Amino acid sequence: MSVTWPQALAWRMRQQLLEPIGNQPVEGVVQRLGAVPAQLESAAELAIRTRCRRSRAGEVAAALDDGRIIKTYAFRGATHLMTPEDGGIYLALRAASRMWELPSWQSFYNLTPSDWPHFREAVREALADGPLTQEELGAAITARPKFQHLSFAFGKHSGTLLKPLAWQGDMSFGPARDGQATFQRLDRNPRWTGIPGLDEAGGRAVEAYFRAYAPATREQVHRWLGNGLGAGRRRIEAWIAGLGDRLTEVHIDGESAHVLRDGVEELAATHPTDVVRLLPGYDQWVLGPGTADTHVVPARRRALVSRQANLVISGGVVGATWSLTHDGVAIAWFAERGSPPREALAQEVSRLAAILDRPLDMSVQTV
Repeated sequence: MSVTWPQALAWRMRQQLLEPIGNQPVEGVVQRLGAVPAQLESAAELAIRTRCRRSRAGEVAAALDDGRIIKTYAFRGATHLMTPEDGGIYLALRAASRMWELPSWQSFYNLTPSDWPHFREAVREALADGPLTQEELGAAITARPKFQHLSFAFGKHSGTLLKPLAWQGDMSFGPARDGQATFQRLDRNPRWTGIPGLDEAGGRAVEAYFRAYAPATREQVHRWLGNGLGAGRRRIEAWIAGLGDRLTEVHIDGESAHVLRDGVEELAATHPTDVVRLLPGYDQWVLGPGTADTHVVPARRRALVSRQANLVISGGVVGATWSLTHDGVAIAWFAERGSPPREALAQEVSRLAAILDRPLDMSVQTV
């Protein structure tokens, strides 16, 4: 089957609830995207709410408090929002490298692989009565003679030792307390379904990627699950192969990519769109396929996008950046994209104003 890139991007926008805008709750959006970067709470909230026909301020925080979504360390070791039902598949892949068994880790933390079951048990016991800050967790752990040498690892800016605990499902982030992050036991969330076996997790993760980010190449899957989670090339190839005839090849303006077979008819029937959307920096729209994908990110603008600029997409292609000023939105439209679609931009700025609950004027400059 052959389609055009404008068709393919329009279909991907549908898959990512960007056109038409979805009517899913917070957890539905997060599940569709697989993971939402959460280093900046405001960006994570905008990434979710811009995909919702109706939303309210504070909904993302409420979903976290209710356990409908979780916040934990995942892709590239950064913090992400995921659902407790699906989060385990990504954590399983992230933990597959067993980084804590590397000789460098053993010598740096003076922890052998045989120490880890006891260390993990100590952490779960410390969190049994509720969330703790990193400092409080460190005090509880280092009160045990066996782990008292680890006080340096629980410093304010030292979280590396905590990441494998998150990857193995022992804990996730809890509600912030007085501006400080806390950690809580993940198994106390009734929606948590645990960490599945590696091959089951890998198959589910590959399928989820194709549902949200297809049409996609094998290399994009490797970048997402390999570079992002360290799953390993051979494993990923096996998981892709495991989809069998559920995966099919399509040709997009002469290039080859893959989609799940049950989406082929809808893809073929999709018409290109020139709809405009305002997205936060590091949105999954660009992180999913990768900023090196020139069908989404113009090559000459990749550095700008990689520096976390807020994005304007037009027909699925990054066509500008935007920033908030004291009284509005300043849009820097890329000259190579032609004349800026001012009416469409104004409509999207109005939608952003409703999300942020503040009046916003618009200025447009071609750069």
